[in-house]
Amino acid sequence: MDENLHSPQRRLIELRIEHADLDSLIDRAVLEPQTDELVLRRLKKRRLMLRDQIASLEAQLEPPEPA
Repeated sequence: MDENLHSPQRRLIELRIEHADLDSLIDRAVLEPQTDELVLRRLKKRRLMLRDQIASLEAQLEPPEPA
């Protein structure tokens, strides 16, 4: 059971949830006039990093298609 807590599939789900949360946070922050641009840039950078991690993990989990 402990194995499932650290499985790549679970990590992928966690990354997707965090990415969706950041999407929502960024969308709300853009609408607020007093949003700190530095904070917004950092959130967007974190979102991009998560997207790269998700893509990398998906590539590891999905078998390559035959040529």
